[in-house]
Amino acid sequence: MPSPPKVNSPGLSKELSEPLPEPGTFEGMPGVRTVAGDLGNQRVKNKVIIITGANSPIGIGRASAHQFARHGARAIYLCDFATSHLALHKRELNSLYPSVDIHTRQFDAADEPSVAQVVQEAVDKYERLDVFFANAGISSGKVFWEEDSTGFMNVMKTNALSVFLAAKYASRAMLKTCSEKPYPGGSIIGTASVAGLRSNAGPTDYSASKAAVVSLMQTCAYQLVGTGIRCNAVCPGLIETGMTKITYDAARARGSEKKIGQLNPLRRGGQPDEIARAVLFLASDEASYVNAQAWAVDGGLSGGLPYVPGKLA
Repeated sequence: MPSPPKVNSPGLSKELSEPLPEPGTFEGMPGVRTVAGDLGNQRVKNKVIIITGANSPIGIGRASAHQFARHGARAIYLCDFATSHLALHKRELNSLYPSVDIHTRQFDAADEPSVAQVVQEAVDKYERLDVFFANAGISSGKVFWEEDSTGFMNVMKTNALSVFLAAKYASRAMLKTCSEKPYPGGSIIGTASVAGLRSNAGPTDYSASKAAVVSLMQTCAYQLVGTGIRCNAVCPGLIETGMTKITYDAARARGSEKKIGQLNPLRRGGQPDEIARAVLFLASDEASYVNAQAWAVDGGLSGGLPYVPGKLA
């Protein structure tokens, strides 16, 4: 097994540079020490955020943009290869959250010059980048013996290479400091899947790509040692998005919608906003000690072995 590369930290995080603030006392008892402080409803206050895979009206990207804007983001870049709804999303967010700068960008999340450009734009305009949510993803829906090498690599490119590029360029930007951000730091979040944790949750190429996302986030976290830049993967279960719309539509047509998600202990599918709230937490300083994790948000599906409800005996 090759040795991991040695990384010289270009800058230390606030937590490694300053002592924790004194919390005061209550009747002689020391207060609770905190790193994040009291964020209230401004959980990403003043943060500059990039989201890929943000076009779909029923997608995790759009839902996350709403959570970020609602919780005080300074600027959000909505990025996608498709542009059919980006302008509409921008108008909606501008109307609901006029204090947040909303930008739209059209590019392939797996195109290196484009990723480098949007990151540089954010740094040039705001002198900082705080969050990159690498959410772009596709699925072939094919069993492995029907897939060819071109199709397999296309899924890997969109789902895994895009996350690598996000981490590569976002991490360099998150090291930059300014008067409003005196220490390096940030949060890189990759959308993986329960299919990247266990088998039988998606096609082979899709599952392989999502396992790669988990590994990328864990490996990058360790190579960014001491910088305060956190890398995590969020692993949704069955969520009602554009990717799963065909499943939901077919179930509704058959009258079997209530069977969707029956293999998880909550016995239902999830909504994009339920993933977005987990993403919001990972992006915020409240998750200051959450790093190199693959967080399953799946109704409990990945917590057990397959079974048929009511047939345990």
